[in-house]
Amino acid sequence: MLDDFLVRANLAGIGVAFAAAPLGCFVVWRRMAYFGDATAHAAILGVALSLAFSLSIFIGTVIVALLMAFTVSLLSDRGYAMDTLSGVLAHSTLAFGLVAVSFLSGIRIDLMAYLFGDILAVSRSDLGVIWIGAGLVVALVAWRWTALLTSTLNEDLAHAGGIDPKREKIVLTCALAITVAVSIKVVGVLLIAAMLIIPAAAARVFSKTPEGMVLVAGAIGTLSVLVGLRVAYIIDTPAGPSIVCVAALAFLLSSVTKGLSTKE
Repeated sequence: MLDDFLVRANLAGIGVAFAAAPLGCFVVWRRMAYFGDATAHAAILGVALSLAFSLSIFIGTVIVALLMAFTVSLLSDRGYAMDTLSGVLAHSTLAFGLVAVSFLSGIRIDLMAYLFGDILAVSRSDLGVIWIGAGLVVALVAWRWTALLTSTLNEDLAHAGGIDPKREKIVLTCALAITVAVSIKVVGVLLIAAMLIIPAAAARVFSKTPEGMVLVAGAIGTLSVLVGLRVAYIIDTPAGPSIVCVAALAFLLSSVTKGLSTKE
């Protein structure tokens, strides 16, 4: 079954959708969309360092994404605005990564595959990494679910309940770094944030509880992958962007549904 490249592509996309669903909900609730985008942009520097030092792309990407996220968190605690820091570091790390790649001699690299994904070229080993990473993210969020939710709703309430909001932010940061690392092969650096944010944003209309929103976001993400890959196969369009386009249409549908229900 795994010999079919479309089967591997679908399974890889579903794995990313599962990882992105719970994490994307927290990104939307905490209004960390730009922070997620900045962490994703930093991944290209991780790719360059991995190739330079002959490391696994996954390991290099996780390390750089974590460093990026912790740098933003550290500097934001010192009075810098979060959106300013995210903007500066996002584009700086992307630029440094692209420059670093240009210095790598003797290594053939398809930058488009890392920028926009190459889901149709996912191998069995890639599939294993994606699902192990997705499992880690889901397990981490499930383990800290109550604490993460409480610190997201109200930091004072979290302190009263003996929960450290800074610790929960670190947990979220680690989960975000792993998600970026497993997603780079599927949708690429520039579209990872879309897979995090769009399904979660679309799910808000169709859910009444946090748990329900996570499940709906997972369903929308999975549907986007399946439909997007099918459309890409039929009309010969790039697979990663096609998946994001389907997710965007789902968000548009949810917005229209919300507008109609408000009028009633």
